[in-house]
Amino acid sequence: MRKAVLRWLVPWASLMLALAAWEAVVRMQRIPPYILPAPTLVAATLWANLGSLLPSWWFTVKVTGLALLLAVAGGVLLAVLFAMSRWVERALYPFAVVLQVTPVIAIAPLILIYVDDTLAALLLCAWIVAFFPILVGTATGLKSADRNLRDLLRLYRASRWQTLCRLLVPSALPYFIAGLRVAGGLALIGAVVAEFTAGAAGRETGLASRILEASFRTEIPRMYAALVLVSLTGVLIHATLGLLARALLGRWHESETRPGDGL
Repeated sequence: MRKAVLRWLVPWASLMLALAAWEAVVRMQRIPPYILPAPTLVAATLWANLGSLLPSWWFTVKVTGLALLLAVAGGVLLAVLFAMSRWVERALYPFAVVLQVTPVIAIAPLILIYVDDTLAALLLCAWIVAFFPILVGTATGLKSADRNLRDLLRLYRASRWQTLCRLLVPSALPYFIAGLRVAGGLALIGAVVAEFTAGAAGRETGLASRILEASFRTEIPRMYAALVLVSLTGVLIHATLGLLARALLGRWHESETRPGDGL
């Protein structure tokens, strides 16, 4: 119980100390709000503008979630094809690498030109960013199955489908979860960056548009409030995927078992 309490207390205590130091510096140095607002002012601004920020937050969450689901579907399917056929991997893997190494902010304007629907364009940009970690993680996991177990299944004349379901998928699950946790944050980054590039405005837009509007009007506290919502969304995604990892791996895989405090 004591270890569990400390595990939760230490991060929250460090966060509170950082916010207190930020507040103290702003007050002692008398920094104007249009340069650096205090955390209390950011919190008050967030509360006052919550009604207008929540629809934009939900739009960003929707784009991020859909892009992540599409990345999971496409990444897992392609990784399975790679595991089943080396020729498919050699033919398609270079295209995946090109998508990964090309900055999304560089190709977002082209996507926005060729795709008429803004929501579809934002989804495509976020999907490109989130796709590669899932593909690489799952493909690496599928290739990391124990060779002795592969030989055993071959000895018992298991079909390729049986080998995939009973050996390769359980072996790949920790790698897939690791890629998913990376892709969750990248999907959010891709959605926000794509909307920055689009410069969209109106009611059906995300938090990036609210940040742009606040910066154009030099409403710095409101801009910080929108940034706080983006950061909290990323933390929520990370925590949710961490709970998923604990639920799927906590009973059997070393990455989620905690016999002691570690180093």
